[in-house]
Amino acid sequence: MGTTILVAILFTGVIALLLGIIIGVVSKLFSVPSDPRVELVLGLLPGANCGGCGKAGCADFAKAVVAGECPPNKCPVSSSEQVSSIARALGIEAGSEFRQKAVVLCGGDVNQMKMLTLYNGVSDCVSASMIGGGPKSCAYGCLGMGSCARSCPFGAIEMINNLAVVHAELCVGCGACVKTCPRNLIKLVPADSEVHIYCSSPVKAPLKRQVCNVPCIGCRKCMKSGEEGQFEVDGFKIKVAYDHQPLPGAEVVDAASCPTGCLLTEKQHLAIERAEKPVVEEEVAS
Repeated sequence: MGTTILVAILFTGVIALLLGIIIGVVSKLFSVPSDPRVELVLGLLPGANCGGCGKAGCADFAKAVVAGECPPNKCPVSSSEQVSSIARALGIEAGSEFRQKAVVLCGGDVNQMKMLTLYNGVSDCVSASMIGGGPKSCAYGCLGMGSCARSCPFGAIEMINNLAVVHAELCVGCGACVKTCPRNLIKLVPADSEVHIYCSSPVKAPLKRQVCNVPCIGCRKCMKSGEEGQFEVDGFKIKVAYDHQPLPGAEVVDAASCPTGCLLTEKQHLAIERAEKPVVEEEVAS
């Protein structure tokens, strides 16, 4: 009995040793040599793995930079110093820097938008949009389920009264929230923009007013108050021309005195949402 056990142990050990040798030889023969520059770039990146560069993660981005497929400045999270460090380490150009941030182009929180029904489904914007279009009456407004806030790796989006609000100082423009919104309300805009028209509804003004207190009615007061080219007509609404320089500032908001209050600076928008009375579930239902 004892001999049988000893033989079994020795036999198992010999097989394990042979398999280990075979695995070692195969891995050596078929190994792909790694470029030490990839590890160097990876070490200089922030490591957010947000996908804002268009790659699967920081490792793929590092490979693309080393291969010359992407400039170092394509990483939206990297600071200017980090981009410069990568460029110096590889002896390449950093590329011209263009920073972006996200903005949710809707002002229809539960205080401003008429509620259609009490939603008791999954707290997810895609699910809500598929079940009767969600709880709010506007078919083009923020659903308020917070999917974008949960997708943001930097905590830059806050849900206030069932409305997503972006904190510009935290946003790096990775675009994760843009991909999440089923109604395409979130746009990436230049980081130095401060004025937005918080409405995305393309329908006529009378229909908008039936469901929301703060819609864009296409009055064009903003266009008359700002410089030519700062705003543009898009059907039955006006939008900021973010590719125009200079971009509209706070003085344009003051001069336009938007009759519905959808033309605001980011600070004004956040202050308004903060000042509004929080709405509890019973009030929404009524």
